[in-house]
Amino acid sequence: MNKRVNKILLLIWIAGWTSVSVSQQNNLPLNHFYKDRLYHATSKMPGYTGNSFFPATESDYDLHFKIRDTSRQYYTVTEHLFKKHFLEFKGKNYYLTISPVFDFSLGKDLADTASRRLFQNTRGFHIEGDLFHNFSFSTSFYENQSRNPVYQSMYFNAIGESYVNQGDSSYYTQNAVVPGLGRTKPFKMDGYDYAFAMGDIIYRPFKVLTLSAGNTRKFIGDGYRSLLLSDNSFSAPFFQANYRFLPRWEFVYLRSRLMNLLRRPASTTVESYYDPKVMAVNYISFKATKNLTLSLFEGTIYSKGDSIVSKRASPWMYNPIPLVGAFVTDASEANSVVGLNIGYTVIPAIRLYAQGAWNSRHHGWGAQLGMRVMEPWKVKNLFVQVEGNYASENLYRSTNPRLNYSHFNLPLAAIKGEGFTEIVVRANYEIKRAYVDLKTVFYRLNNYSPTSLLSLYDAGTRTNGTILHTAVEAGYRFNKKMNFSVFVNYLFRTENTGGGSQLTHVVGIGMKTGLINSYTDF
Repeated sequence: MNKRVNKILLLIWIAGWTSVSVSQQNNLPLNHFYKDRLYHATSKMPGYTGNSFFPATESDYDLHFKIRDTSRQYYTVTEHLFKKHFLEFKGKNYYLTISPVFDFSLGKDLADTASRRLFQNTRGFHIEGDLFHNFSFSTSFYENQSRNPVYQSMYFNAIGESYVNQGDSSYYTQNAVVPGLGRTKPFKMDGYDYAFAMGDIIYRPFKVLTLSAGNTRKFIGDGYRSLLLSDNSFSAPFFQANYRFLPRWEFVYLRSRLMNLLRRPASTTVESYYDPKVMAVNYISFKATKNLTLSLFEGTIYSKGDSIVSKRASPWMYNPIPLVGAFVTDASEANSVVGLNIGYTVIPAIRLYAQGAWNSRHHGWGAQLGMRVMEPWKVKNLFVQVEGNYASENLYRSTNPRLNYSHFNLPLAAIKGEGFTEIVVRANYEIKRAYVDLKTVFYRLNNYSPTSLLSLYDAGTRTNGTILHTAVEAGYRFNKKMNFSVFVNYLFRTENTGGGSQLTHVVGIGMKTGLINSYTDF
């Protein structure tokens, strides 16, 4: 009996090594620079037409073919500066790359009468490795200090971590939170100091199955925003399985451990624990035609207790069938958002996309409609994107605020959370290594509060009004593998709400690498 079992296990192991091609399994970066080029169709390679659950893996889509630098370099220094990672090690069964990550920039808000000097000081590293044919890993670390424009600081401070007051049950806010980058400590009075690390391991035992675990970010959709799951929020520990069954069907099973930055009132450690919760995502996709993909989404937040008691999450958390968690669990124990994601390539140069999101218990809903156009008017290397988003007031909230659709006090979907209508227009253009990026975002706020998704009952002031945010960046991109560039930028922002108006005029200069997104257009 044991010999038979061993033979079966050996056959499975051999199948796992022989059923995949010799290719890298690491994830492609989520930065919009890479995502825009993922959709760009060329004469030798079509644009992306997958299930829109990002990041995509290198084995599924050879983005490096599109961004490769074919220039001839005669020195090792320039070869690495323009075409390679800082360090690259290759062998028969391995490939390892190591590169620094950084963002050094200076700026000034011309509308700020305090004459504060704005800055970003980010240093770190990014490592990726491939072992044999079906195992990859990555790790990165970022250390940051920054001083930001007033509108950003106000938002960071408003969503900071909550501490309980000694002697009563009220809470106060301390230590700001930066979207996507985590909680902070004070730095030079009005600045922030924060650090974070990310990494994952990816194993592909069979061509149809990919397993991964770590704490890297996720994004669902073809758009600039996502109403379902976005990299706007902080990284969280996860386990994920992607399984292709039948030629046109794919299933994503994602389970993640989230946190409310709500300190528990008692602790045996130096710092009190945060309130934990867990998230279950079931995402099933159907490729109706070569160019049309329909995907059903369910994201459910399950309770792990409260400020006093910890407990196991509901067994329904492990259920892989979409929509079950949204309807069978008690509202005090779970909060579900269900949705639909649609991607359609009209012609290779035009990609249409849409999303719908719905919270059945609170009758909240959201919608997205957008279009990506590659090389309009036959202008080479020009990209244009137009997108509209709407999220009603109750789309992500729960009757139990600890189960709001959030992590680390940040919305799990669009950065503005809920209670808004938005129009996004983006464009970028390249001439060799020179580039220009343009982005305009217009918001109409509908009974909006920046603190509505915090884990406490929201008592914040509700506002209505408009926000116009326009950003322009021009630069020179040395290396596309690390998105390393020097740049100058300009930001114009005006906010008109019931609380008055606010004007921002920021000019800046700097040098950076760009593998992840950091959203400041709120």
